[in-house]
Amino acid sequence: MDSAISQLFTNNRTWADSMQAEDPAYFLRLVRQQSPEYLWIGCSDSRVPANQIIGLDPGEVFVHRNVANVVVHTDLNALSVIQYAIDILRIRHVLVVGHYGCGGVKAAMDDEKNGLVDNWLRHVQDVRDRHAARLAQLSDPALRLDRLCELNVIHQVINICQTTVLRDAWQRGQDVTVHAWCYSLQNGLVSDLKVSARGREEAVEQARNAIARMFWMGKRQRDALAGLGG
Repeated sequence: MDSAISQLFTNNRTWADSMQAEDPAYFLRLVRQQSPEYLWIGCSDSRVPANQIIGLDPGEVFVHRNVANVVVHTDLNALSVIQYAIDILRIRHVLVVGHYGCGGVKAAMDDEKNGLVDNWLRHVQDVRDRHAARLAQLSDPALRLDRLCELNVIHQVINICQTTVLRDAWQRGQDVTVHAWCYSLQNGLVSDLKVSARGREEAVEQARNAIARMFWMGKRQRDALAGLGG
């Protein structure tokens, strides 16, 4: 066996032994029950571990990840995860979590060519193009990337709220809220993008307000740096 793969088995045994020593009933509880309240939809980036970021144990978060945390209506993988989480697990919160400095979002923003994944990132480019005028106001590429990461998350929340799965759940009175968050690799903190919706119309309205606030604050900061604002 390859030494790198062999090391993973060693790491696994060490981890399992340490968990057993710390809590002898840990695996017994894990086998018996999966009852998460949260569905995490995030990026595949290896630096963004869902459970650890929000301090929850395995079994407490149902997770779906893909490049640039995108949810589209033709992706049966994502839709199946959402449907299972809501209809079977009865989760109460859908957390759409992007992260600043996302490589997928950057590739979409800069029209990088990476092969097959370019087709997937076309969805992020749709978000970029929709907000091209706003993004063009930002001269700092890093700030422009941060804003596109946030915009992408917000639009995925709207996409989720428009699925038949969520619409049916809300119609039957199920208590489910969809949230837009963004995670910072630099300090480990999650930012609330102020979109937490229990319906499509609410999501659209909150998204409109969040986006206006996002770029108004950006203008204020730029004016302040130029000596034109407070």
